[in-house]
Amino acid sequence: MSFSSGVKEELSGHISSSRHCQIAEMAALFCYSGRIVPGQDGRTGLSIQMENEQVIRKCFTLLKKSFKIGTDVHGKGSYSLEIRREEDVKKLLQVLKLLDSSGKIAARTDIVNPLLIKNACCRRAYLRGAYLAAGSMSDPEKSYHLEFVCGTSEQARQLQEVIRDFGIEARTIIRKKHYVVYMKEGSGIVDLLNVVGAHISLMNLENLRIVKEMRNSINRRVNCEAANITKTVTASSKQIEDIVLIQKTLGLESLQESLREAAEIRLEYPEATLKELGQYLNPPVGKSGVNHRLRKLSEIAEGIRDK
Repeated sequence: MSFSSGVKEELSGHISSSRHCQIAEMAALFCYSGRIVPGQDGRTGLSIQMENEQVIRKCFTLLKKSFKIGTDVHGKGSYSLEIRREEDVKKLLQVLKLLDSSGKIAARTDIVNPLLIKNACCRRAYLRGAYLAAGSMSDPEKSYHLEFVCGTSEQARQLQEVIRDFGIEARTIIRKKHYVVYMKEGSGIVDLLNVVGAHISLMNLENLRIVKEMRNSINRRVNCEAANITKTVTASSKQIEDIVLIQKTLGLESLQESLREAAEIRLEYPEATLKELGQYLNPPVGKSGVNHRLRKLSEIAEGIRDK
């Protein structure tokens, strides 16, 4: 099972205790995955379609629990609920506030009526329904990406505003004919999972983030140490080359004592760092002091090369 499916499985088992939150979640589910179906007999029907069986069964539960509407689940691979009874259709549309003052179906059925998501708890339920119907996540071991695929710009704008109400940043892009509200920050995705009540998935994601950050930290440290070793070896090779040149031409005995000692120590300990070389001198010398002496030796060697 993918991480995204695991989140949906967890949220599918989450039924709000408050009816107003159940209505808000059902409104989001219908807004994103429902449609109004004209009947051959002139009567209007409603249909909710999902690819996830657990999500469609949650719709079934919410309809039965909150609206006392019984229906059947149809399909395999792609699932649907059909509401055909006139009184059930009217009841659901009324509760979801999708009828205007004259009793006709509202002009917009792609967004949730703001009256249904006034409370913070209802906005959480709305986001839960939106994720179940239109959300997905990439594998967090590879990358952090959570998105909602919306059918209209108004739908995407409402979703983005509700997410931002919880202090979470979300962006929108157009992909083919859809408006995609997405998040790429791991911390923001964790916050959203907390808002919608996916606490087990949140802990799993946090564990993955910790392991990933530790791995990245170790890799950075190893790379840094490897770079430092390479730098030290390269510098040491150049220093030894300079000292050998001086030894062959002028002789180390021609150098002043401090430079001669530094040259001899470098030849004896070719892989030592500047700090370690300083400890080998008597008396010990700091890193900058050793660097100064080796730089002087380099200048002498360059002078020999120039001649």
